Amino acid sequence: MKILYSAIDQAVPGTKGGSVHVTAVAEGLAALGHEVTALVTPGNGAPAKSGVRWLPMAPPFGSTHLRLARSWAIAGVARDLQPAAIIERYHNFGGEALRLARRLGAVGVLEVNAPVIDHPGSAKALLDRALLVQPMRRWREHLCRAADVIVTPNPSILPTDTPASKVRVLEWGADTDRFRPGVSGKPPFARPDVTTVAVFAGAFRSWHGAIHLVEAIKLLRARGRTDIGAVFVGDGPELGAVRAAAAGIESVLIIGALPHERMPAVFAGADIGVAPFDLAAHAPLALGFYWSPLKVFEYMASGLPVVAPAVARLPALVESGREGVLYPLPPGSDGGVHAQSLARALETLSDPAIRRGYGDAARERALRDYSWSAHCRALDEAIRSARCEC
Repeated sequence: MKILYSAIDQAVPGTKGGSVHVTAVAEGLAALGHEVTALVTPGNGAPAKSGVRWLPMAPPFGSTHLRLARSWAIAGVARDLQPAAIIERYHNFGGEALRLARRLGAVGVLEVNAPVIDHPGSAKALLDRALLVQPMRRWREHLCRAADVIVTPNPSILPTDTPASKVRVLEWGADTDRFRPGVSGKPPFARPDVTTVAVFAGAFRSWHGAIHLVEAIKLLRARGRTDIGAVFVGDGPELGAVRAAAAGIESVLIIGALPHERMPAVFAGADIGVAPFDLAAHAPLALGFYWSPLKVFEYMASGLPVVAPAVARLPALVESGREGVLYPLPPGSDGGVHAQSLARALETLSDPAIRRGYGDAARERALRDYSWSAHCRALDEAIRSARCEC
């Protein structure tokens, strides 16, 4: 089957979650025998060799708000390709590829990883209402209606009138061949002189809660627990604050961003994977925990027990007391409560035997539920089913 995949706001190759997602889905569908052409922003270097035909096509001036300006160019690619399915990553100002599906008799697939509906107090919603006819809301709802299949980790972020029959609830995943216990290769850091190393990997944004891990390490050290340290990998707007908070703590290492292919070695040098999400720090999360946490799945695939707050969908993704420790975080908890709860969870996993047991169970769960190959098989099935119905 010929598949056109429009993800022009994602850089490939790239280190961010969206880049990893696009690469994994395109390569996973190609591995199933499909002829995949992917439109992406050119990243740093060339994509790894695979069965995917990567075509460079960034939004004008690098602005996602101008994606629709690429409609004519994408239409030309689609006419030449004559795809059986067109996949587009959802964006408020998107639709540059999805709208072609019906015209070409192709299955239209919309990947939704961010809210289509507006959260309470949304400035965008206020602006939309000020325009009287609410053009942004109408356009987003039009895209959902135009799609034959909508793929999302959380249907609560879709318009309420979206037919359940077109929705496929799919989590993101991990490359369980690359992310596994005991991978070869030296970790790209000198392990702190501690017996337990927690790792945080990902975007340094306020709602990712990296600062809470630093504060938890401080609390542990104040109680004499100098045997637990942390390694931070990634980049983002909160990195400066995390560096400042960690200044002078020898058991905390901050590495910065690394190519995604080096992350298996990072996790091999750690003992615990930490995802201290802070939902109160990001207003759209009032709609629900709508993203699929890539870091959690890669921790689990690597055989690391997961430490995260017991909020929203996380207890469904990680079984506390078996695959990791989910710590309680009552509504309205401030940063101090978050750090204290996180510190107690880390202490629970300071026993190597407990860590091994939880890590083995996490690996089993990742193989069963959170592999990219499983994600792509389910996506393939959804596309084939929609083709039969068309």
